[in-house]
Amino acid sequence: MIDPLQATHRNPQPFAHLSAPNAPVYRQVLRAFARAKERFVVHLRPEDIAAELRRDGDEQLTQALDKLVEWGNLRADADTGRVTSVEDFHRKRFLFQLTTAGHAAEQAIAFYEEAIGRRGALQSVALSDIAGQLQALHELAEQADPDPVKVHLLLLSLAERFSSLADNAQAFMASLRRAIDFSDGDVEGFVAYKERLIDYIDRFIADLANSGARIALLLTELEAHDHGRLLRLAARREAADAVPEGDDEAEAYGRAEAAAHASWENRWQGLREWFVSRDASRPSQARLLRQSAVTAIKQLLDAVGLLNERRSGRSDRSADFRALARWFAEAPDEPATHRLWRAAFGLSPARHLTVTAETLSTWKEGDLAPGTSWRDAPPIRISPQLRMTGSYERRGKPNRIQDRSQARRLLLEHVEREAIETAAARTRLRTDGPTLLSELDVLDPRAFRLFLSLIGDALAARLPGETEVKVASGDGSMEIRLSLVPGGGQVEIHTVDGVLTGPEHLIEITDLMEVS
Repeated sequence: MIDPLQATHRNPQPFAHLSAPNAPVYRQVLRAFARAKERFVVHLRPEDIAAELRRDGDEQLTQALDKLVEWGNLRADADTGRVTSVEDFHRKRFLFQLTTAGHAAEQAIAFYEEAIGRRGALQSVALSDIAGQLQALHELAEQADPDPVKVHLLLLSLAERFSSLADNAQAFMASLRRAIDFSDGDVEGFVAYKERLIDYIDRFIADLANSGARIALLLTELEAHDHGRLLRLAARREAADAVPEGDDEAEAYGRAEAAAHASWENRWQGLREWFVSRDASRPSQARLLRQSAVTAIKQLLDAVGLLNERRSGRSDRSADFRALARWFAEAPDEPATHRLWRAAFGLSPARHLTVTAETLSTWKEGDLAPGTSWRDAPPIRISPQLRMTGSYERRGKPNRIQDRSQARRLLLEHVEREAIETAAARTRLRTDGPTLLSELDVLDPRAFRLFLSLIGDALAARLPGETEVKVASGDGSMEIRLSLVPGGGQVEIHTVDGVLTGPEHLIEITDLMEVS
C-alpha cells in the first residue's frame, strides 16, 4: 500500500481514474469532495467520506483514497487533531482534501458532462431581461455624469444574460434535430410531446418578434446617445484592477483600459448583429433564429403527419422498398430477379428507340406499318465504340458555353424589385395607430394581397366569441391588432381588382421589420 504522505505530485495524472478499474467508485469519492468544497469544507476524514457516500469505511474505499492521492487528485495530511494516546499517534490517520489539479479536473469533467447532456432552451425571459437592462442603460446615457459602478454592473449583467440566451438558443436548435427524428415506440407520447414542443417554439417566435423589435430600437437609441461613453466607463473601472507591469504604471493602465474597451466594443457589436439586420443580404441572428424555428415547426408537423399515415396503415416509399427487397430475397432464381427488376423499375435498355437516317430509309423501302413491333423491324446499326464502351463521341465542335450573366442580372433585379415593392406595401399598410377599415384608401394589388394575408392570420387566430385579437404574421415581419366595432355595419375596401366588403373593424398594423 502506498503511504499517502510519501506520494508526490510532480507529475499529476488527475484524469487517470476515468479509465482505471472501479472508475465509478473514484467518481463517487471525488464528487463527494466537490460537494464538500461547495459547502466550504476543505478537509474530510475517511469516515466523513463513507458517511457522505452512505457506505461502510471498507478496504475498497481506503484503496480508492490511496490511488487518488497517488494520481494527484487528493492530498493527504496527518490527522493529529484527535490523538489522545501514544497508540493513536502511531496509528495512521489522514485528512484528505482536493489538490489544485484535482479540483481543476473535476471542474473540467463537470463542464464536459454538462455540455454533452445540455439540450438548451429558448429563453423568452432572457429577452425581457435584456430589454430591461438596455432601458436602464438608456436612462444612464441621458445623464450628463452617469455612475460608473451602475454602468459597469449593468453591462456585465447584460453580457451575461445575452451570452446565456445565445448559447442556449444554439444548443436548443442543435438538439431539435434529434427531437425531430422519432422512433416507432410510444406513438401517443410522441405525438403529445411534439404538440407541446410546437407550442413552446411558437410562443418563443412571438416573444422574439415583439421583444426583438424593442431591443433593436433600444440599441439604435443608445448608439444615438453615444453608447461608447458607457463602454469607456466600464473599461476604466475594469482597468483599475490591472496589475502594474514594469516601471511605467501609467502605460500598463493604458494598455489594460484599451484591451477592456476593445472587449466591450466586440461584445456590443455581437449584441447589435444579433438583433439588428445590416441589410437584406445580412439579416440579424434573431431573424435567422425565427426562420429556423419556423422551419423546425414545419418539420415537426411533417413528422407527425408521416407518423399518422403510418398509424392509419398507409404505405410509404420506405415500406415499398422493404417489401420489394423481401421479394428479391424470395425470388426462386436469377432470371426471376431480372424480371422483377424490369417490372419494378422499367430500366431496360432502350437502344432500339434510336432512329437514324439509314433506319428511316430502310423502313420506307420496306413499307413498314406504323404499328410494327421493333422486334420485326430491320436492325439498327450502332457504332462499335458504343457497343464496347457505352458512349458515343460526337464529331465536330462542342456546343458553346452559354453566358448566363445577363439572366442572373435580370433575376437579381427582379428579386430586388420585389423586395422594394414588398417594403413599400408594408409601409403602405402600416398605421400610426388604431384605424377603421372604412378609412383605408384604395390599395394596390401587392399591398392588398399582403393585407388579405394579415387579415387571414388575425381571423384564424381569433377564437369563437372573441372580438379582439393580436397576432404576428407568419414570417414575423408585421403585427396586426383587429377589434370588432359593435354596430359598425358593413364597410367597403376598394382595390384595383374590385371591392372587398365585411363588418367594420378597428385595425392597427405595425411593421416589425423597421427595427429588426
